[in-house]
Amino acid sequence: MEKNNNCFLLADGGSTKVDWRLIQSGQPVLQVITKGANPFFRSQEDITDELKTTLVPQLQDFPVEAIYFFGAGCVSEEKNAIVRSAIAEAIPAKTIEVASDLLAAAKGLCGRNKGIVCILGTGSNSCFYDGEKIAKNVPPLGYILGDEGSGAVLGKLFLGACLKNQLSSEIKERFFAQYSFTLPELLNKVYNEPLPNRFLAGFSPFIRENLADKTVYDLLYHAFTDFFVKNVRQYDYQNNPVHFTGSVAYAYKVVLQQTAKDLNLEIGKIVSSPMDGLIEYYSFCAK
Repeated sequence: MEKNNNCFLLADGGSTKVDWRLIQSGQPVLQVITKGANPFFRSQEDITDELKTTLVPQLQDFPVEAIYFFGAGCVSEEKNAIVRSAIAEAIPAKTIEVASDLLAAAKGLCGRNKGIVCILGTGSNSCFYDGEKIAKNVPPLGYILGDEGSGAVLGKLFLGACLKNQLSSEIKERFFAQYSFTLPELLNKVYNEPLPNRFLAGFSPFIRENLADKTVYDLLYHAFTDFFVKNVRQYDYQNNPVHFTGSVAYAYKVVLQQTAKDLNLEIGKIVSSPMDGLIEYYSFCAK
């Protein structure tokens, strides 16, 4: 990473949105939200067009010298190159670094300390961070094969349980009163329309509003148990705290903490975004 005493951009990108922060002299001076820039789902041209329309006009008075982008889907040099090229086409910064959202979470939550870091948002991921780099990562595999505990999987489990009459009758009635989908429409949304993971994750607010219902709580509890067993327990969880970031982790932190306690796991930080920690990390490096 190249030192920069002037302006630099930090970007924390999930599958749904990207949180951009302009940092000047160690202080955030601008925030811009754009759509998710996952290179598995969006093309280089598509990302560039949005940045030119949404982000670039707000940077006119700031000489951005470096950009540090962390995003979902940035898991290989091939995918990282798509995002890097998209950014370079829109913003001619001297330094553009692209890495995974998991590394952003690790730096933001742990700084230079080691620990187990997890993301629970639209998707999910986890790693063991040694204080400098990701030392071990259980592959998340996406919402069809994995992504346990994610918003997409919670939505998938909830919708399946609801349609197969595994939830209380009150919840099913409430669901269809709030969402006017027919069964064919739901199936079309999931199997035929683009970005079904975001569609499924969109049911998370309804799940949260109905946690008092035992069938909903149990579904969530078992989903988090699945995440801990299949992911966290593959790391040195007996000697390291488990930190969480992401909208799902933050929204359901009470259930997450109870699940961890029952599994004898030590929970560390639970934050909605690693951005504050990232700002501190990169501002310190730039001094």
